[in-house]
Amino acid sequence: MHAANPGPEALRQRADYYDRIGTRHMTPLWEVLGALVPPQPRSPAQAHLWRYAELRDQVMEAGRLISAEEAERRVLVLENPALRGQSCITQSLYAGLQLIMPGEVAPSHRHTQSALRLVLDGEGAYTAVDGERTTMRRGDFIITPAWTWHDHGNLGDQPVVWLDGLDIPIVRFLDAGFAERSEQPAPQPSRPEGDAAARYGANMVPLDHQPRPADPARVFVYPFARTRSSLVGISQGAPDPHHGFKLRYVNPATGASPMPTIGTFAQRLPAGFETSAVRSTDGTVHVCLEGAGEARISGLSGDFTWRFQENDVFVVPSWHTLQLRADRDAVMFSFSDRPVQQALGLWREERL
Repeated sequence: MHAANPGPEALRQRADYYDRIGTRHMTPLWEVLGALVPPQPRSPAQAHLWRYAELRDQVMEAGRLISAEEAERRVLVLENPALRGQSCITQSLYAGLQLIMPGEVAPSHRHTQSALRLVLDGEGAYTAVDGERTTMRRGDFIITPAWTWHDHGNLGDQPVVWLDGLDIPIVRFLDAGFAERSEQPAPQPSRPEGDAAARYGANMVPLDHQPRPADPARVFVYPFARTRSSLVGISQGAPDPHHGFKLRYVNPATGASPMPTIGTFAQRLPAGFETSAVRSTDGTVHVCLEGAGEARISGLSGDFTWRFQENDVFVVPSWHTLQLRADRDAVMFSFSDRPVQQALGLWREERL
């Protein structure tokens, strides 16, 4: 049997052994096992709040410094304070604020990363996905599925800002990233606006449409007016003590997440309502679309209490408890990597 507390000579012999096996590109598992297989999640990410009112001027300044065409995508990345330089808001997700000025076009491209857009500020812009444009209105949730051609333009007279959410860190981890620019920076639409919603979003699908469970939704815009109406409709009943009134977005043809790697949710908290504490393994990005309130977050990265208002963004890392309280009726949007965790049998939630 090995001694529980090895002496100096045993420690010296071990250190010498580790140095020798290191030259063979090996390392002893027993020295790192606790970090590799922890008793509970130990996310390196930190909880953080970005106040949109404090950031808006800097977002607009980017519009004076570089054009959308030159930047390809004029975005300020929301970097997690504990993960600086990695262009991620959680270990698995990316987020950023994208700006498009009147008259501009962000040129068409495609990539293997899946993306969502949540419109925050301004109107008059559009997103085009595989030949169909959709007008971007505040609160609309729009997806650009992996490897679909997409571009953005602003036909209006005011700047438009939206939140981007992508699975860039997941794709980067898997070394599976590809991207391609279109020879036409702003292709003309090949289908009328609303075509995808008519074909796939009315509890009907084309005769030959047989999607696989993991296929992204062909419906690529989820209008905020419809989301809000659904949340108000279910608010006639009793709220869930941990979530208030909360729904998840789905691919209407399969019932699965609109994107296989990113789950998206909408939540309504009546004025004065306070949720009970809940934590889950999916680090989650939250956005306030209506109302105002308070968020209390607790976990390995510390204890935080923030006041939030419209367009503010905050991140809750994995296995951090969250409690929300609404000062006035609040509508929240959130996204996480939950579909990936559920597909792998890893997702866990604890309602405290």
